[in-house]
Amino acid sequence: MTESLETISHDLNIKTEVISLGWTAALARAPQIEITSEKFKPERPKVVSLTCSGPKIGVKSFVFPEAPAWLRSLEKKAAPKKEASDEPAADEEASSKPKAKRVTHIRPPGDVIKLEDRLYYLLQPSLESLVSSGAMEFPFEPFPYQFEGIAFLYPRHAAVMADEMGLGKTMQAISTMRMLLRAGELRSVLLVCPKPLVSNWKREFNLWAPEIPISVIEGDSAKRSWLWRDNQTPVKIANYELLMRDHELVSEEGGLHFDLVVLDEAQRIKNTASTTAEIAKGIPRTRSWALTGTPIENSTDDLVGVFEFLAPGLLTKGMNIKAMSSTANEYIIRRTKDLVMTDMPPRLYRDAELQLSPAQQEAYEFAEKEGIVRLEEMGQELTVQHVFELVLRLKQICNFDPRTGESAKMDQLKADLEEVAASGKKAILFSQWTRTIEEIRKHVEPFGPLEYHGKIPHKQREGVIDQFKHDPSKHVILMSYGAGSVGLNLQFCEYVFLFDRWWNPAIEDQAINRAHRIGAAGAVTISRYLAMGTIEDRINKVLEEKRELFNTLFSETEEPTKVGFSKDEILGLFDLRSPKGPIRFAA
Repeated sequence: MTESLETISHDLNIKTEVISLGWTAALARAPQIEITSEKFKPERPKVVSLTCSGPKIGVKSFVFPEAPAWLRSLEKKAAPKKEASDEPAADEEASSKPKAKRVTHIRPPGDVIKLEDRLYYLLQPSLESLVSSGAMEFPFEPFPYQFEGIAFLYPRHAAVMADEMGLGKTMQAISTMRMLLRAGELRSVLLVCPKPLVSNWKREFNLWAPEIPISVIEGDSAKRSWLWRDNQTPVKIANYELLMRDHELVSEEGGLHFDLVVLDEAQRIKNTASTTAEIAKGIPRTRSWALTGTPIENSTDDLVGVFEFLAPGLLTKGMNIKAMSSTANEYIIRRTKDLVMTDMPPRLYRDAELQLSPAQQEAYEFAEKEGIVRLEEMGQELTVQHVFELVLRLKQICNFDPRTGESAKMDQLKADLEEVAASGKKAILFSQWTRTIEEIRKHVEPFGPLEYHGKIPHKQREGVIDQFKHDPSKHVILMSYGAGSVGLNLQFCEYVFLFDRWWNPAIEDQAINRAHRIGAAGAVTISRYLAMGTIEDRINKVLEEKRELFNTLFSETEEPTKVGFSKDEILGLFDLRSPKGPIRFAA
């Protein structure tokens, strides 16, 4: 029997309704806010004045950290201080000057923000206390404006010392480096300068920072590589030409790093596209200083070139002059002689001690050896005139090499005249020989030279002086001591160059007084050129010891008199020995 199945279907749809609740509808309505205002009348705050009665805080002196090894070893060897009566006359004169009334403090640069960093500078005593307390010894006390220059350089990682020539940029830079080295803020310094100035920097370091070891980068490639990597001397001196040869060593790939790099005559890098500028910018360093008396020679682009070394990108070409001035002002210090006249004497002496060029050195050594042999062969027949002839010959070689025309003095002179011309000033150059003056003129034509010596007819001389005074393109007049030492008033000149030295200091003084006299335009800077390690150097030292005797011996204004001057003394100029007895004077 089959059962039948019954199927029943059901509707599974669920009916839903959407009901709008009150809080969802309220989302579309603007809320109603009730505001109730109340007047608030608090008591006014009171200011109470408190008087601090605690002891005044003052800083009495500089405290340097433990000295580095090179300084400790030198201090152990240091000689005891001399008594006041034993000090050189120059120091006595310097110490007799009235003490500066103002004091100079190191002020933090504008980019120093941290309070502790600013306090480091603000709590330091005055720089003058370095001298008065004896914390650091100076050959003589710097002038107030020089203290200001030191205070400017000390805290800055980028700076331009742009003082006018003769105000002591070298001294200010060395003194600041000395302080930073002794304070432990510097461990390695690289100074780059033109080749003729290397010996001058060495001499200035020995004068102003005698305890600081220095090394000059020189010699063959192996020696230079060792000197570059030697970490026993904190200061290294290199010239620009050598920097180009050793550019791989001083680049980042060379592995060297300097706490400070100083560029002297920094206008050398004004052309940003030059190889010298590129190498200088690539030296790994923490601080960068530039020394130049002419930061702008042709256009503001020159300053941009210098700042590409100091702070790349800070100044740009085509920048508005006003904007450039305000931006660079924090990094530049510039003083001219007229601004600091009250701080300095009317005369500033600047001794340029130079090394002969290779050709000059070769010619000098040959002439000296040959001349000495002849003098030795004369024996008792030797006269002052014979020695004098050899001296004059050697002095002329110190001016120019007779074969090649090379001249270390000329290289220095051209660098100095660039600065004179750039500042719109005028200079007098003195030499003993007319032939030397004529040779000098060939090399200084860009500076509008004029000649004034015995070959110039007397009728034309007044016109030469008048042209020199009124023509702004004439920056230097070349004079012989004889023609230019008497009867001229050139007080509009602020620079005097003694290309070679006269035997009688009185004649030199008369020549210098052509510019340094009542009504002078400003302080007169006298640059005296001296070839080191030559007869010029030796005679200069003997003249200090026997000034009166040598004035008589070599003066052209009076006949030499018979004096008890031994052959050994005069031949000592050439390290010769001779038979005993007084030397004869030729009739």
